[in-house]
Amino acid sequence: MSPGIGLLVLLAAVLHASWNGLLRSGADRLWSMTMMCIAIALVCAVLVPVVPMPERASWGYALLSALLHVGYNLFLVRTYRSGDLGQTYPISRGSSPVLVSLGAALFAGEMPDTISAIGVLLVSGGIISLAFQGRKLGLGSLPYALGTGCFIGAYSVTDGIGVRLSGTPVGYTVWMCLLWGVLAPPVYALLRDWRSLVRGPRETLIAAGGGVVSLIAYGIVIFAMSLGPMGSVSALRETSVVFAAVIGRVFLNERLTAWRIAACCIVAAGAICIGHDGGARHVVPRRPDAGVAR
Repeated sequence: MSPGIGLLVLLAAVLHASWNGLLRSGADRLWSMTMMCIAIALVCAVLVPVVPMPERASWGYALLSALLHVGYNLFLVRTYRSGDLGQTYPISRGSSPVLVSLGAALFAGEMPDTISAIGVLLVSGGIISLAFQGRKLGLGSLPYALGTGCFIGAYSVTDGIGVRLSGTPVGYTVWMCLLWGVLAPPVYALLRDWRSLVRGPRETLIAAGGGVVSLIAYGIVIFAMSLGPMGSVSALRETSVVFAAVIGRVFLNERLTAWRIAACCIVAAGAICIGHDGGARHVVPRRPDAGVAR
C-alpha cells in the first residue's frame, strides 16, 4: 500500500473514532444511527446533481451495500443490547479485517503478501484482545458480535468491488450512501413509532454531525479501496481503536489500562506491517468493461 493511501485511511480512522466518541454517551443507538443516516441522505441528495454518475456495472453493488449497511445497523444495535459493549464492539470490529481479506481473496482475487497478511492478523488480534480485558467472554453475545463483523466484511468487499467498477469513487460513495440513508428511516418506523425520531436540537445536531463525519470517513475508505487492497484498507481503518483510546483518555477521562495500551501497540505494529511497500495481487479490474476477476 502506498504511503499516501495509508495516510488517508489513517485519517478516516481518526474521523471514525471521533464520531464514535461523539455518540458514545448516547443511550439510544438505534435513534442515533437513524439520525446519522438521515443526515447522510440529505448531504448526498445535495451532492447527487454535481457528482459523476457511476457506471451501470456498479449499481447492483451500491444497492447491495446499502442493504448490508442497514443490516449492519440493526445487528450492531442488537449486539449492544446482548452484552457488554467492551466485549462485543472489539469482536465485531476486530473480526472484520480478516473477513474482508478472505472475501477479497474469494470474490476479487486479491492475494496479500506475507507482511501485509501478518499486519491484518495483528490488527485484528490486537482489537479482539480488548474483549478479554479483565473479564470472561459472554458467549450469549458472541453470535451477534460476529454477525456484525460479517456485515462489516460483506459491505466492505461489496464496496471495494463496486467502486472499482464505478469509474468514480465520489459518485459511487454518494449514490450508495444516499440509498443507505433513504432505507434506514423506514426500518426505524417498522420498529418504533416514527414520531419518536423528533428529539431535542442538541441531540439531533450531535447525531447529524456524527453522520456527516462518518460519511467523510467512509468516503475516504471507499476511495482507498479503489486504489489499494481491501483487507489492508479495512485493517488500517480499524486502527481507529487506538485513536478512540486517546480520545477517551484526553476528552472523556477514561482510564488507559496496561492491557489496553498493549493491545493498541499490537494494532500499531500491524499498521506498520500493512504500511510497507507491498500490496495485493490480482485486484478486480477498475473498468466496467474489464469484468470481475474470478
